[in-house]
Amino acid sequence: MIDFIGDIHGHADKLEALLHKLGYEKANGAYAHPERKVLFVGDYIDRGPLIRETLEIVKAMVDHGHAIALMGNHEYNALCFHYQESEGGHLRKHLIKNIIQHFETLKQFQNRQEEYEAYLDWFKTLPLYYETETFKAVHACWDNHNIEYLRKKLINDRLTDDLIYESVKLGTELNDAIDQTLKGKELTMPEGLSFEDKDGTERKEIRIKWWEDPSKMNYKTISIEPLENLPETSIDTSKMDPKDHYKDTDKKVFFGHYWLKGNPSLYKDNICCLDYSVAKGGLLVAYRYNNESTLDNENFIYV
Repeated sequence: MIDFIGDIHGHADKLEALLHKLGYEKANGAYAHPERKVLFVGDYIDRGPLIRETLEIVKAMVDHGHAIALMGNHEYNALCFHYQESEGGHLRKHLIKNIIQHFETLKQFQNRQEEYEAYLDWFKTLPLYYETETFKAVHACWDNHNIEYLRKKLINDRLTDDLIYESVKLGTELNDAIDQTLKGKELTMPEGLSFEDKDGTERKEIRIKWWEDPSKMNYKTISIEPLENLPETSIDTSKMDPKDHYKDTDKKVFFGHYWLKGNPSLYKDNICCLDYSVAKGGLLVAYRYNNESTLDNENFIYV
C-alpha cells in the first residue's frame, strides 16, 4: 500500500498539505499512516523556499520506516557540486547555470555547513531505483539494461564516494547509466533547432518518451516537452535500438523529473509520471497505489 510522491523541490508546505490529504499525521517527529507508506521519487532540494524543512520531513519519515526515498538528479548534482577534484575545481563545475540551479539550497543552508554536509551524507544512502513484484520506481528513466548494470555496479543500489568520482567520467558505462536513470534519455534536435528550458538555458536536445518505440514516432510526438518548433518528421534511429524502450507488458513504473503541466494523467496503463511542476506554480502530485492490476487516473491526489 504505497503512496508515490513526485518532485518536491523545497515546497514543504505543499508536502505537508498533500500528506494530510493522504491521511498521514505527524507523531513522534514524523508523518505516518496506519496502513500505508510513501515512496518519494527524488528531487527534494533546489528552487523552493523551504528546502531544509522538506529534507527534515522526508528524512524523518525514512528514519521511522514510514517512507522510502530515492535519489533524484538534484541530490546527485549536489554531491558532485560539493566534491572536489584532485586537480582543483569540483566534479560538477561551478558554472553560472549550475550555481543558479543550486542557489536556493546553498542560501538556505548559509551558516549551517555541518547540517548541510550531514544531508549530503544522507543523499548517499538513497537508492537510485526500487522494484517489487508488481512495480518499479525511479527518478527519471527505467531502462532495463541500465538498471541491470547498476545492480552489479552499485553497493546496495547506492553510490559510494569512489563510485561518485567514477560516475562523472564522460563516455563510461557508469556515467551513461546514471545520467539516463536520473536525467532521462535525450535526442538531438534537427539541425538548426533549439529551445530555452525553464531556466532560460538554450537546449538542443529534447527529453524523450523512453516508453515509446522510436521507430513509430516523430520528433514532435516523442518529445516530452510540447515544443512547437519540432517537425513531424521521422527520427533518425541509426544510433538507437528500436527494441530498447520500456514495454507495455513490463511492470508499472513510477517516476518524476519531467515538469509536466496541467492536471495529472497517465501516459499508459503502466506509465506514471508524478512531476507536475510544483516549483513553477504547478501541482504536487501523489499516486495512491493499491496493488491494482491497471493504473487508474482516479488514484491521483494532488495539492
